Order: sequence, then C-alpha cells, then structure tokens
Amino acid sequence: MELEIDQLNVTLGQKKILTDISLQTQKGQFVGLIGANGSGKSTLLKTVYKALKPDSGTIVLNGLDLVSSHEKQVAQNLSVVSQFNELSFDLTVEQIVFMGRTPYKGFLEGENREDEQIVTKALEKTGLSSYRHRSFLSLSGGEKQRVVMARAITQQPNYLILDEPTNHLDIRYHLEILETVKELGIGILAALHDLEDAAYYCDYLFALKEGQIVAQGTPEEVLTSSLVTELYGVACQIYRHPITNGLGFYYSRNEEIVNE
Repeated sequence: MELEIDQLNVTLGQKKILTDISLQTQKGQFVGLIGANGSGKSTLLKTVYKALKPDSGTIVLNGLDLVSSHEKQVAQNLSVVSQFNELSFDLTVEQIVFMGRTPYKGFLEGENREDEQIVTKALEKTGLSSYRHRSFLSLSGGEKQRVVMARAITQQPNYLILDEPTNHLDIRYHLEILETVKELGIGILAALHDLEDAAYYCDYLFALKEGQIVAQGTPEEVLTSSLVTELYGVACQIYRHPITNGLGFYYSRNEEIVNE
C-alpha cells in the first residue's frame, strides 16, 4: 500500500466539504480524481499535503501519518504541483528550483554539490537548462509550470500531488507536464479536469460528487456515459479514438448527442 486515506471529513466555514472519504492507492500508480467543480477534489488534495486540517480521519503514506507529522518530514516524502504559481517577487528559475531542496536543509544551511547536481538534472528533465538564469516573472504560464515541476522533482519525492496543473496551459505544455510526471515512475494523485487525460494517463480513478466518492476503478470501468452525466450534468457519448484507441468523449447540454 502507498497512500491510504480512511474516513476523512473536512469542513470549511460552516459547510461540510468532504464526507467519509476512504481510498487506497498502490505503489507507482497514477491515480486520478474526477468530478465537477466544487466536488471536493482540491480540498481532498490540500488535506493530503497539509494545507488544510481535517475534522477527522487518517492519511498515511508508506507508513507515515501525514496528518500528525511535521511539514518538513511530509515535504521529504511528497511534493505538490498546483494550477496557480504566481509570485509577487522576482527570482531566477534556478533559485525557484533550488527551493525543492529546502526540506533537507537545517537552519541557514546552504546548497552543496549534491544539491547542484539534483537541480541540474531536474532542469534537464523539464527542458529548462537554458532557462536557468532567466527571471521567473518573465516566463509564460507553461514555462512557469515547468519550473514548478522541476522544483517538485528536486524534492526527490516518493509521491506527487497534482492539483489540476494543466488547466490554463496550451496543448503543448499541457502534454509536456503530464508526460513528464508519468515518466517519473512514482505514485501520483491528481485532480484532473480533462476526462481524456484521465482515461489516457491514469491507472485508477476515483469519482467525487458533493464531497463523496461515488465510483472507483480503472478508467474503462469508471468512465461511462451514465457516470459522466451524473457528475457533470451533460449528455455524453464515449467512443474509441481512431489513432490512440483511447477513450474519447462527445458532450451535449441537450439530451441528444450531436456528432459534428
């Protein structure tokens, strides 16, 4: 077992956001969370990486209790890539990526040769070697997201959290981010907006609706027309892509599907 969540409950303000969430992932799985906006996907992820505190329940990653463990210990085991990564102050790409080594440093401890090598490899993996001394604020949205990915890689995590990291990216950067994380070969829990991404990249899916898990299984098992309609309130017809043989989706706000 890699990540195990049991009977997780989260309330924000006076509203119950997550109710009795329980899920398990296996080592090395790319696991996706799907569901409409407001279904609880981001809240679940934020609770896993300690941005939010649960009312009750347990979250254990490879034997480490994430709820009770110190943030630094958690950061040595998992890293996070989210959809919003704006800064109000300017740093170079290299400085941003070096932040990934912070969980391994003592007070006022500087970088060493090993850190330098780890950062260099992360920049190479994300295609950012030539951006090393560029200003982060001067980059495009897709380039900034690759920098954040490089920073996450320098943490050398056992597990990676993705909170809809490709929503505002164009097709090129969208695919680059997902291909990069897939190649890491580590466990991934990702909130995904695009169902074709979920079908193509994920090994297993959990579907959320109103803060509860309503379906789980492989993409083939979960992504049915009836479930998509239940989750998103649109009519859906599923087909096989003629090139990739993966699942594709026709959507319509009306009851009938119109194939154009």
